[in-house]
Amino acid sequence: MLLFYLRIFFLAKNSNQVTLSINQVADGIRDRSIVSILEDGDNLTLTFANGTQGVSTKESDSDLIQQLLQYGLTPDQLNPTRVAINVKTPNQWTDVLTILGYLLPFILLAGMFFFIFRSARGSNNSAMSFGKSRARIVNSDRPVVTFDDVAGVEEAREELKEVVEFLREPQKFISVGARIPKGVLLVGAPGTGKTLIAKAIAGEAGVPFFSIFWV
Repeated sequence: MLLFYLRIFFLAKNSNQVTLSINQVADGIRDRSIVSILEDGDNLTLTFANGTQGVSTKESDSDLIQQLLQYGLTPDQLNPTRVAINVKTPNQWTDVLTILGYLLPFILLAGMFFFIFRSARGSNNSAMSFGKSRARIVNSDRPVVTFDDVAGVEEAREELKEVVEFLREPQKFISVGARIPKGVLLVGAPGTGKTLIAKAIAGEAGVPFFSIFWV
């Protein structure tokens, strides 16, 4: 017992807290040099009779009392009047924060992937919508434009004659296996009447005219 006290005394001088094995904890309880134990999970905080403190650890997933009994202590020696063994109640918020600490990297990673996917999806939508614009149909109550309203259109009328006929009676051409024209390209400087000719084609064929501005 004297040797144990001397060992505790010198260790206490060299360090604020003494680290003991569970076997030494049992000896300290037996010799009454340990007066209280605070159990926090597997970690033990020891309070000695001289007022100093020490630390120890117990075996995981095992009851502290059962371990001390296995080291030769009796139930009387573990009586609360000789040694106070207190179990620290786990802090629920600590457990929550611990879980969040594990999940936070995955949450950040998932958020980063979601942001990248959303940005890529937005880029694809922008790429698919490039060159598109809202087409506006000319109201039917407006005067119909024909080739007679376009000056100097004789050559254009001859070149666009088949297009007008197809727009007027497409089934006649489709029945003989004719291919549907993809469109007509009108080339000219601004203000030379390209839009007016297009309106005249629609007016001659009796079909709607859509005004489309490409962006």
